[in-house]
Amino acid sequence: MVTEEKNQGFVSFSISDLGIASIEFYHPMSNSLPGTILQKLASSINELGQDEKVKVIVLKSQGEKAFCAGASFDELIAIKDLEEGKKFFSGFANVINACRKCPKFIIGRIQGRAVGGGVGLAASVDYCFAMKNAEVKLSELAVGIGPFVVGPAVARKIGLSAMSELAINATEWRSAEWAKEKGLYTEIFNETEEMDAAILTLSKKLANSNPQAMSKLKKIFWEGTENWDNVLIERAEISGKLVLSDFTISAINQFKKK
Repeated sequence: MVTEEKNQGFVSFSISDLGIASIEFYHPMSNSLPGTILQKLASSINELGQDEKVKVIVLKSQGEKAFCAGASFDELIAIKDLEEGKKFFSGFANVINACRKCPKFIIGRIQGRAVGGGVGLAASVDYCFAMKNAEVKLSELAVGIGPFVVGPAVARKIGLSAMSELAINATEWRSAEWAKEKGLYTEIFNETEEMDAAILTLSKKLANSNPQAMSKLKKIFWEGTENWDNVLIERAEISGKLVLSDFTISAINQFKKK
């Protein structure tokens, strides 16, 4: 198990006797994603992906209201140069690439709203369960950036048209039903207990499936993304440059006051 201090957020994981691994993350600011959390998420996914005891991975966050609020505003406003900016946004790239290259299927548990990088996480898992209140928003343009790093993962899952709708209308929420219709969510639920039961049922089925077949299937599902190691880091540099602009600094400070 990997943990961090509660007030700084944490990432933890466990493996059941059936080979079902669960990765859980938490941050007191609506499960936002500072660099330390991103690093722990990527390393946990990489570690579990190489563990022969693990058959399937469930990715989830703690709490009930928010699945993930995306980038940490405190960390964004603290970025002072391009290298720092590129490093921070590369954290999102590393998590997406870890999901992409992990030979195990990853099941997403989306219990609440997802913003920005949270939508990127939901798009990077292989099968996604969500609650009816799990609205989505790509808010990056509203703070002067853009979903450059998560964009390829989101577009791969829901198509360029739906991704651009989210990216352009950056202040508007889209419902869980919209996300399911577009292909981001596979199933949506009214009750948490129902969702967790469905996740456990699928996880058990996959834990008893042929690991080699699942690994080869996953490679097929992600065909055409082989250049993402480079593409997403290039995108991180774009975001890292934009976050230094006066427009973005002012916009983030305004959001923090709300």
